Amino acid sequence: MEGLYIYGVQFAEKLQTGLQGLDGLLLAVSSLGDPKTSFLLFFPVTYFLHQRTGIAVLWTAVVSEWLNLVFKWLLFGERPFWWIHEANVYGTEQSQVQQFSLSCETGPGSPSGHAMVTGATLWVMTSSLSAFIYSHSSSLVLKVTPYGLYMLVLAAVGVSRIFILAHFPHQVVAGCFTGLSALQKSGVAELSGFG
Repeated sequence: MEGLYIYGVQFAEKLQTGLQGLDGLLLAVSSLGDPKTSFLLFFPVTYFLHQRTGIAVLWTAVVSEWLNLVFKWLLFGERPFWWIHEANVYGTEQSQVQQFSLSCETGPGSPSGHAMVTGATLWVMTSSLSAFIYSHSSSLVLKVTPYGLYMLVLAAVGVSRIFILAHFPHQVVAGCFTGLSALQKSGVAELSGFG
């Protein structure tokens, strides 16, 4: 695992160097991807627009948040910011990474809850929006547009979590796949259909 962690820190260093000056935006994206946003923003807005989809978003948030906690207990997973200082891999020459206000999250890091919960709840919203658009326009281009936006938002949340050293890249990828997998297995997404 140490090799994976070293690669993750090097990747975060490159992100911080390449995206220098975008810290404020990436901190905002990370906050928007916080699992509590699914409960406090995504659910009420979606419920107001379409009750059935809103209920599906709420259940998806509850199930994926609970599963994320269970997986974190089982998998543990280091946090990059803490691992750099505890691993003694770098000796006296520490890695050149920046610390941000959200860097110092405590607790297990795998899988990323931001990627898992946000990915799952946004998938419900995206698939419902896509079905709604297609039922009113029959345009395949318009039908897939929400999925493109979904991928962009999920990628931005993942990059932001790596950028601020809250997660290693493999934890973000695991969160994305685990969230979607849990969503498919639970059947909650079926609640959101337009009909």
